[in-house]
Amino acid sequence: MRLYSRNQVIGIACIAAAVAFGGAYALRDADLSGAAKALFARDKAPASVSDGPTVDIAATGDTARADSFILQTNVPEEPLTVADSNTVYTQDETQNISVYQKANEAVVNITTEIVGINWFLEPVPQEGGSGSGSIIDTRGYIVTNSHVIADAVKIFVSLSDGSQYEGKVIGVDRENDIAVLKFDPPKDVLLKTIQFGESSGLKVGQKVLAIGNPFGLERTLTTGIVSALGRPVKTQANTVIKDMIQTDTAINPGNSGGPLLDTQGRMIGINTMIYSTSGSSAGVGFAIPVNTAKRVVSELIQFGKVRRGSIDAELVQLNSAISNYARLSTDKGLLVSKVGSGSNAEKAGLKGGTDAVRYGSGRSSSVIYLGGDVIVSIAGIRVESLTDYYSALESKKPGETVEISVLRGKQQISLKLTLAEREN
Repeated sequence: MRLYSRNQVIGIACIAAAVAFGGAYALRDADLSGAAKALFARDKAPASVSDGPTVDIAATGDTARADSFILQTNVPEEPLTVADSNTVYTQDETQNISVYQKANEAVVNITTEIVGINWFLEPVPQEGGSGSGSIIDTRGYIVTNSHVIADAVKIFVSLSDGSQYEGKVIGVDRENDIAVLKFDPPKDVLLKTIQFGESSGLKVGQKVLAIGNPFGLERTLTTGIVSALGRPVKTQANTVIKDMIQTDTAINPGNSGGPLLDTQGRMIGINTMIYSTSGSSAGVGFAIPVNTAKRVVSELIQFGKVRRGSIDAELVQLNSAISNYARLSTDKGLLVSKVGSGSNAEKAGLKGGTDAVRYGSGRSSSVIYLGGDVIVSIAGIRVESLTDYYSALESKKPGETVEISVLRGKQQISLKLTLAEREN
């Protein structure tokens, strides 16, 4: 065993202390250096609101359409926050709050003025209906339901700050109950816009939120889930909107035209109607899928209408009376009454009737021609009525080729037909 003197012990202790102090200092310097780098990185992070980004409104897949419209938007780029240990709110509450803070300023209240008749049979202005809408472009474009502005002679748009502007109609598509409005904001006002999401990947049971103005109570938030998908719903205009989103989120009069949102605050649908025996929410509401809205809105802004394809022939909806008189094998489908010379229908081989008969009574009667083909399906969709016909061609454009099935006598044959442009 080796012995050390007192001076040697003191010297060794001093050296050990110096080594320990030096190591601790190096570790602290490394930690401070990492923290400084992290702080610098946060300071250099991009702003939470994008500086004039653009969105291709009609691009629902990997490839944008050539006739799409580019929106100018103003939405946060970062994902919404969730609850942490320092908040008094639950994760679900924090999510609701974050969605509302992100989207509520992009929701507007829409009121209308219509023309009524007073006791002296004179036209007088009257208060019309009210609804909601979403700002989709910083230049003042708004998407809403067409029934919200029905019969309006004046349209007023109220923003979240209380300011009100007069709006004008850019275009209306009654088949999908969609309208695009525009107002002119002051040059020094940067509007908040709603962010478009995707409706193709929705799942039943997924949480959704709605912001609107039920009963005139502005920017009200309600929550629920997606109850069902792919619902075909018949509107008051006697058209069928396909693939509607069913939700139990409370939707009441005044919510129409407002956004249905996912948990990231992205619009996945336009709240449109409810099923109710009382006129108030009964837990069954319907929203137009945002993918349908994107396609329709793009065309309304560019052309003021939605261009749709049609079969350029005179078609008559069959019923039992016509079927029995013409001795047809079916009373469902569309009878081809006349086919124009040189039309796409004639080129496809569609046959019109030759036997003229008068159908109907009084002033509502008309001449139709029997003996022609009976259309029973278009693009694989069964067609039994004019409503089915319009629904089958709702998303088809002029110039597209579709396959149609027709009954010719007792035979069913298939034809390929190039669509003409439908006259609105």
